[in-house]
Formats: sequence, structure tokens, C-alpha cells
Amino acid sequence: MATAKKRAVRKAPKKNIHAGIAHIRSTFNNTIITITDVNGNAVSAASAGSRGFKGSRKSTPFAAQLAAEEAGRRAMEHGMRSVAVFVNGPGAGRESALRALQQVGFRVTIIRDVTPIPHNGCRAPKRRRV
Repeated sequence: MATAKKRAVRKAPKKNIHAGIAHIRSTFNNTIITITDVNGNAVSAASAGSRGFKGSRKSTPFAAQLAAEEAGRRAMEHGMRSVAVFVNGPGAGRESALRALQQVGFRVTIIRDVTPIPHNGCRAPKRRRV
């Protein structure tokens, strides 16, 4: 049996970024948080799935909170202190992810809902009959 070689994991160099943008994409199945610099280059990202939640637990507000804390901590390691928040989607993790970013220690400058709203575009999915 061949032995696996240990690979050196390269750590990303520390950037010195003071302000950024937090993109919260909250769907019915998952919540994805990406924190970028002002030019849109990703600094850190996390999702409910990457935090170890599977299935229907990914769509909970608690999973979104843990994902936002993880992404926020990684961004703070690069020196980020204030963020503008863009919230996208109809999911359950919208508000809890936003509160988690404030709890980590970010100063939230603006909050904007950028969910696309159709002007009667595609046909919506059929309503569930439970």
C-alpha cells in the first residue's frame, strides 16, 4: 500500500482591507455568505452546508448564523472592520446571518435587499398542497 505524501497547505497572504461588502444569498435550501472587498474580490465565504449541516437543517436560521460567524471571523483576520450588507433571496437565514455579522464585531454601514423581483417574467413554481 502506498503511503500518502503530506502536502504543505499554503495559507492565503493576509490582506489589509478595512471595508468590504457582505453578500448574503439565502435560498429555501441553504444560506451562502460571501464577504468581498469593495472591488468584488472574495475575501472569505461560508455556507450552512460547509459548516456541516445537511438536508433540511441547512435552511435553518441557526445554520445561517454559524455560517455568517465563520465568514466574518475569516474576513476580520484580513483587517476588515466595516461592511455593507447585500441580502438576496427569500430564505429563513436572512436576518439571523445579518445579526451574526453584527455580533462578530462588524460595523454595518448599509443594508440593501437586492432580491430580483420579476415584472411578470417566468411562471412561478406551483403552490404546495400540504
